[in-house]
Amino acid sequence: MKNIEIINCDITTLNVDIIVNAANKTLLGGGGVDGQIHRKAGRELLEECKKLNGCNTGEAKMTNAYKLPCKKIIHTVGPVYRDGLHNEKELLTNCYINSIKLAEEYRKENNLEEITIAFPCISTGIYGYPKKDAANTVIDTLNSLNYPNINVIIACYGNSDYEIYNSLIK
Repeated sequence: MKNIEIINCDITTLNVDIIVNAANKTLLGGGGVDGQIHRKAGRELLEECKKLNGCNTGEAKMTNAYKLPCKKIIHTVGPVYRDGLHNEKELLTNCYINSIKLAEEYRKENNLEEITIAFPCISTGIYGYPKKDAANTVIDTLNSLNYPNINVIIACYGNSDYEIYNSLIK
């Protein structure tokens, strides 16, 4: 990726093209960042998500952002971490790859020269993915992709995530 920026913030406050939601398979809201995005976007987001028939782990789907300052939301379902031996790394990698692919489709469909997409720290909360392992996977994945017209923000919610990601970027 051309540009990866690490910031410590609430992803729902970002005025970017796309934010990514660390969703559950139903896409109908939940805890953590998922619940926050649904609460701040408003009821219309839930109504649109009901029509998407859920989402499998590692895949991604896009919706409108409604009351959020961004333009679109990409919902992706991260893996529940068991022991690292059940394709967790591959599934987490797919979350980022499939989200970037959707973002690129959006950029092209709207004839935009550049766009910015913000990711939360997917799967590292209630899903239990070890934070440093996840961060290494995320940075390696993003650095392996060639989408020069997409700027990426990793929106960390807390100092520990921020410090982990920042140490990997430097």
